[in-house]
Amino acid sequence: MKRVQQKYRDLPADELVKIICQAALDNKAENLVALDVRGISGFADYFVIMSGTSTRHTTGMADAIEKKIGSKRMMSGNTEGLSDGNWVLLDYNDIIIHIFHSETRQYYDLEGLWHDAPRLDLSDLS
Repeated sequence: MKRVQQKYRDLPADELVKIICQAALDNKAENLVALDVRGISGFADYFVIMSGTSTRHTTGMADAIEKKIGSKRMMSGNTEGLSDGNWVLLDYNDIIIHIFHSETRQYYDLEGLWHDAPRLDLSDLS
């Protein structure tokens, strides 16, 4: 799993999710959703799911999020899908970020699979 920068390590996970979501929105993420999976998942607390319009867009959002919160001392292990850009996964232990190409997101329907998970209110983000 990836580690976050020192300045973000002591933040509660729900606050870090909002920082991640803001970085995604700053990079034109589409259909951004944050799911609270604490009560139904044993491997993560939150999923952040978003779409991009192209493979370049999805990999660009992954890079932007990594630059925003990622520890510079860590290798980019626990990143999957950067080579093809259809489904990029960033694993930050408590927070797992899924960046999909639009058609791939519809096919896998993570929101449907995790329909019991409450959605975080992201309305205060711009």
